[in-house]
Amino acid sequence: MVRIMQRGVPRTGRRPGGTAATWGGLAVFAGVTALAAGVGALAVSGAGQEYARLDRPDWAPPSWLFPPVWTVLYATIAVSGWLVWRRHGVHPALGVFGLQLVLNAIWTPIFFGAGAYGWAVADIVALWLALGATIGWFWRLSRPAALLLVPYWAWVSYATALTVAIWRAA
Repeated sequence: MVRIMQRGVPRTGRRPGGTAATWGGLAVFAGVTALAAGVGALAVSGAGQEYARLDRPDWAPPSWLFPPVWTVLYATIAVSGWLVWRRHGVHPALGVFGLQLVLNAIWTPIFFGAGAYGWAVADIVALWLALGATIGWFWRLSRPAALLLVPYWAWVSYATALTVAIWRAA
């Protein structure tokens, strides 16, 4: 494996070459992120109706807010990963990035599909930690990529508090 120092940060792997590869990489990151979003959406139909029936705290958002928020967040997640890949190629930070996507994808089936609120709390706490680790790695590799994940981390923080509140009320 090639190891290169760039601006004091070790870089591993190969840097993607050419414009087609760069834009193709963005398409791959968008596709992988859409797949993570789709797992949750396809795994559970009627989640919005189920959400409305939950014993939620007063500060819980309305169900109509989730699709537009997640659309923007998934776009920033994809661009963030792509920025790191475009600059550093295959890098261990992208493994942590992938882990947080998997944890994100399985939360909806755990929470809505299985109704396992305690496991959903465990998953979202692990997601929050993996996302924090991803932001830490990305900060050293590409500050714009790290900053793109901050709104996602804020939303996951809010969602963590909401998941815990619903679990306690159940």
